[in-house]
Amino acid sequence: MQYMIIEHFRDGDPLPVYRRLRDEGRLAPQGLRYVASWVTDDFRRCFQIMECEDRALLAQWTARWEDLIEFEVFPVVTSAEAAATVAPRL
Repeated sequence: MQYMIIEHFRDGDPLPVYRRLRDEGRLAPQGLRYVASWVTDDFRRCFQIMECEDRALLAQWTARWEDLIEFEVFPVVTSAEAAATVAPRL
């Protein structure tokens, strides 16, 4: 399953986040895979795709960052998967 993660950097400050990332890595538990990410041009938020079979892995990962980031987590499917799902009802 893929998840869209919206990260809100606490106090709008990306520096502590990037320091930890540089020093300790992504801190993702085994089984949680980083796919891609995009950061807003004001460096206040990050939109990230992560993938795993067990949503509990996301909870472990966000717990390691919650002092620096507020998270929103949404299960997502690709546009192609969504189109295929709704096609029979069109």
